[in-house]
Amino acid sequence: MSREVWILAEHAGGRPRKITYELLGKARALAEALGSRVTAVALGSGVGALAADLGAHGADRVLLGDAPALGQYTADAYTAALAPLVAAERPFLLLIGSTASGRDLAPRLAARLGAGIVTDCAAVDLDGEDVVATRPVMTRKALARVAFQADVLRIAVVLPHIFPPAAEDRARSYETVPVPVPVERGAARARVVDVTPVARESVPLTEADIIVSGGRGLRGPENFALLHRLADALGAAVGSSRPPVDSGWVPHDYEIGQTGKTVNPQLYIACGISGAPQHLAGMSGARCIVAINRDPQAPIFQVATYGIAGDLFQILPLLTEEVRRLKAAQQG
Repeated sequence: MSREVWILAEHAGGRPRKITYELLGKARALAEALGSRVTAVALGSGVGALAADLGAHGADRVLLGDAPALGQYTADAYTAALAPLVAAERPFLLLIGSTASGRDLAPRLAARLGAGIVTDCAAVDLDGEDVVATRPVMTRKALARVAFQADVLRIAVVLPHIFPPAAEDRARSYETVPVPVPVERGAARARVVDVTPVARESVPLTEADIIVSGGRGLRGPENFALLHRLADALGAAVGSSRPPVDSGWVPHDYEIGQTGKTVNPQLYIACGISGAPQHLAGMSGARCIVAINRDPQAPIFQVATYGIAGDLFQILPLLTEEVRRLKAAQQG
């Protein structure tokens, strides 16, 4: 087994996604402690242009698996491409982002390789020669510290917004290595028929630093306009608890919680959300939580950094107006 720390680079539109920079930052710190190097693996079709960006953000080596069969993510194709690389070089640790594709791919890869895996990692540290991961459990009511067994392949699936992104240094030297892709187009058991983007937000929920989220207390779909106005003023994304999704007020893509997305923003504004455990499981990792609810006994106040007990239909317009006023004053 080598001492290298590997990351799987996620990308979209010809550029690495934010989670990739976060993984590179953590991998860089771990590799320096180990006296080793960082390897980034980029899979896809036409991924050669990613190498310079990955190298500038901390990768010492970039493995490029470039093939038409990898143009759209499928678990079969990506597992077939990545598993032989990991099995052949046996890195000390492989970091994968806890995204939709990362959570789909990592367990399949671990099963294929007989690797140890810890999902939804909020911390990944070295304890001597051991790798210890910290992850939330019991709907984030507790934290578990999990140690990998020695001399096994290790895969850590890391939550977004946990580690600071790697700093850019275009003067860094790095090595680019094309690797064979042992999968042909059409060989996978599943194929992507169509991709329809949801045109509703400038920043995906899982990458947003600020999220304004609404619950049943908004009373109807038309009142989500209040959240969008505040989100526009803040440069934020808009989310939802499960009841508005089940009621058809907003698409499922908005849902945050146990049956939706897990987010870790710097600021989470919960509007008319009671704070059911299923919702808290998806957002309680936020650095700062502001709760707005007319019920002062709502469970959301137990996890909130700041709470406002009052009528959100009065508070949100005032808050939006104040944010716009402060921004205008800063720009002036």
